[in-house]
Amino acid sequence: MNTRQLSELAQQLRVDSVRAAAAAGSGHPTSSMSAADLMAVLLAHHMRYDFDRPAHPGNDRFVLSKGHASPLLYAAYKAAGAINDTELLTFRRLGSRLEGHPTPRRLPWVETATGSLGQGLPVGVGIALAGKRLDRTGYRVWVLCGDSELAEGSIWEAAEHAGYEHLDNLIAIVDVNRLGQRGPTRHGHDLRAYARRFQAFGWHTVEIDGHDVDAVDHAYDEALSTAGQPTAILARTLKGKGVASVQDREGLHGKPLPDPEEAIAELGGVRHLRVEVPHPAAARMLHPAGSGHAELPRYRTGDEVATRDAYGKALAALGTARGDVVALDGEVSDSTRSEFFAKEHPDRFFECYIAEQQLVATSVGMATRGWVPYASTFAAFLTRAYDFVRMASIGGAGINLVGSHAGVAIGQDGPSQMGLEDLAMFRTVYGSTVLYPCDANQTAKLVAEMAGLDGIRYLRTSRGATPVIYSATEEFPIGGSKVLRASGEDRLTVVAAGVTLHEALAAADALDREGIRVRVIDLYSVKPVDRRTLREAAETTGCLLTVEDHREEGGIGDAVLDAFADGHPVPRVVRLAVRTMPGSATPAEQLHAAGIDAGSIAAAARALVETVVVR
Repeated sequence: MNTRQLSELAQQLRVDSVRAAAAAGSGHPTSSMSAADLMAVLLAHHMRYDFDRPAHPGNDRFVLSKGHASPLLYAAYKAAGAINDTELLTFRRLGSRLEGHPTPRRLPWVETATGSLGQGLPVGVGIALAGKRLDRTGYRVWVLCGDSELAEGSIWEAAEHAGYEHLDNLIAIVDVNRLGQRGPTRHGHDLRAYARRFQAFGWHTVEIDGHDVDAVDHAYDEALSTAGQPTAILARTLKGKGVASVQDREGLHGKPLPDPEEAIAELGGVRHLRVEVPHPAAARMLHPAGSGHAELPRYRTGDEVATRDAYGKALAALGTARGDVVALDGEVSDSTRSEFFAKEHPDRFFECYIAEQQLVATSVGMATRGWVPYASTFAAFLTRAYDFVRMASIGGAGINLVGSHAGVAIGQDGPSQMGLEDLAMFRTVYGSTVLYPCDANQTAKLVAEMAGLDGIRYLRTSRGATPVIYSATEEFPIGGSKVLRASGEDRLTVVAAGVTLHEALAAADALDREGIRVRVIDLYSVKPVDRRTLREAAETTGCLLTVEDHREEGGIGDAVLDAFADGHPVPRVVRLAVRTMPGSATPAEQLHAAGIDAGSIAAAARALVETVVVR
């Protein structure tokens, strides 16, 4: 296309953004209008993409980081022939694929869910890193950002990571339209302020008038010819460009234009231009096998092994069996034990340093390319990346997250290092799986099971060594549990997992010597929970005592109660959990102070039995 044709295409994208938002009665047309020239040039001249084959290994990848500008994206899809005009006008309606913020669950051309600002560029870094070090098919990653989201710290985690990795296949296009939701952005139209920041992280920068299609074209050419550095194109634009009543005016964010018909006429009317998007070159992605028998480590019963050690060794074994498994860590691999994978498979290990948002975002980006990521850090630090986990779920990403150093059982390091909220956090995520193994053989089996699951998978591991109680041949189906103590004389049931499972077994042994029989259930699958086994225990023993090295809210106790949330009779449930603010102490002292050690469990059981007898 020549200059005039590109400008016409940009006007069509503006008109269609206005029309879509008007039809919906909501949306962000002005944020779409500012970036229309940037999108038009990209679509017509530079992005290599086969819309009929979104999985084509040579396709460039496009991420709309400013997800609220979805009318622009859908207008581009119409121009490319991927959707028609009728579907365009279903924007934001019930049942439409064209949601207010785009998600890959609905549309095959969307790489990742966006809308929570500051996430598109971090995920784009993950995709670019996969392209550079894993796929190697030459695709480029284009990320359209808004200037408002550059206030997010996650953007600069991404910028530093991309610069450090020399991702010259990554191009960030920043639509600097000056206006945020409630008024001007921090830096307004000061392109140099943004350029200095990107340059400090090793990026090549280009500053342009974002409404000059020739300047945009040259900037894209410059980005593609830049080697060894990612490129940030900083484009000065006007929000609501082309319609005098809204152009560069405050107070119009997220609103349809007041008079859409008049605006469409001012923009030159409705058009139905079609653009021939350049197709990618033929490419083959020699994706490694996604299946194979893993020779998992085997541990002898009675040995004492930390579940974090078992995780690292099982992951390394899984990496040997499956070439599609990758591992990532947040600069604590010597503690999480992902270092075992790093030593055996250095080409598939990715160090994300202490940047947990980027850790999860990189995992999401790699998952979009068909890889199976396992990302690990301390359980406590994953809380920092929770919004990325939430958005990964919205986008249907399949990632494995592993949190080590869980609970007060870590000992002297104190509360800042203790994961005490993680089970609750991951249980609330849509479609998630939450696992908490108690010994090394169980851990190894669950690590392998995770690879074949969908959605967000979370595994909680422990710092200290615990006894191996299961044989290496035992199986642990997702959604199951194990009954480790049971008799016809059981007076109550103790439900535990991980560290407290061993405390529960010790308590059961002590109570047995007193003539008090208790059932013990290992609830290694916290979500989905084993409803059948819990209901049987409730019917038989009448009372459940849950014990967890976690806050009371949202953890094992609540998971157990969920088994009775569908109308089944609810048994008496007593919960032992961490209700105080821990300090520094030995692991044994911490468990006792929290009231979740064997002695505390036994005392609670005695009190429950006495209460039942009195009644």
